[in-house]
Amino acid sequence: MANATTPVLSYNPVTLPVPGRPVDLSLRVTAPETGGDLPVILLSHGHGFALNLASQDGYAPIAARWAAAGFVVVQPTHLSSRRHSHLWESAPGAPLFWRSRAEDMIHILDRLDEIEKTVPLLAGRINHDHIAVAGHSMGGFTAEILLGAGVTDPETGERVSYLEPRIKQGVVLAGTGRGDVLNGPMADQVPFVRTVDFSTMVQPALVVAGDQDDPKHFTDMGPSWHYDPYHLAPGAKTLLTVFGGGHLLGGIQGYDSAETAQLEAEKPEQVAAVAELTASYLRTQFHPGDNAWQRAQDALTTGPDAVGAVESK
Repeated sequence: MANATTPVLSYNPVTLPVPGRPVDLSLRVTAPETGGDLPVILLSHGHGFALNLASQDGYAPIAARWAAAGFVVVQPTHLSSRRHSHLWESAPGAPLFWRSRAEDMIHILDRLDEIEKTVPLLAGRINHDHIAVAGHSMGGFTAEILLGAGVTDPETGERVSYLEPRIKQGVVLAGTGRGDVLNGPMADQVPFVRTVDFSTMVQPALVVAGDQDDPKHFTDMGPSWHYDPYHLAPGAKTLLTVFGGGHLLGGIQGYDSAETAQLEAEKPEQVAAVAELTASYLRTQFHPGDNAWQRAQDALTTGPDAVGAVESK
């Protein structure tokens, strides 16, 4: 399992000018100090109300653990970040920018060589064939469509696919579920979610959901709504149900966060377990001879002190 004391390096910002994007694409890159043949995790932040956590400067509790486990973690700041709220009045796609979010990840993959050369001490250490996408909340939706879920653009009626074949694995953290059950007070704010089609989400993925994560602002379906990417998508999928987990899974988006305190109890041990299990899942997926995933399950999802339960199909 990942060693929490393994030194990691974080480089911020890496700035990528993107034609047509109203502001440059800005990234944080976090990697272990040593080692090679490193898989990459593209991490998509959620659409929280905090100014900095929904950006490249959030998610340190999991990004650092993933890096310590041997991954290069690339975190963009999407246009939906409150840092860019000055764009929300005029930029197409505001405020959630669901299409731009997926396009950010594709731009990163297109320019991964450039990123690798820009970050000190990283050149030559990345395995460009081992790419995963991870996303939390609205970032979970971003991960879902990059893994193949289809969407009909509610403005144009166009059927849209962002399936990205360079992405081989996914981790969906408290992501969105089916659209035909949206009946909550905020449902009209996510019309694109109403059209999501999980039948085309073909890439392997680990779906992580808290059994106390009730999305009543979107649907009365209860916490099981967040399980939909597992139950409704085809192919190799694994579900990690986190016992007592809320939408922030104990505080994955930041340390000592007022956002966490307002929504649920901060649980550092739950965050550490989610980070460990997700990292171990990806290690074994990219390196089948590595039994990290089985060891993590044995340690964290069995016995009276289990933090969650795992099922696969």
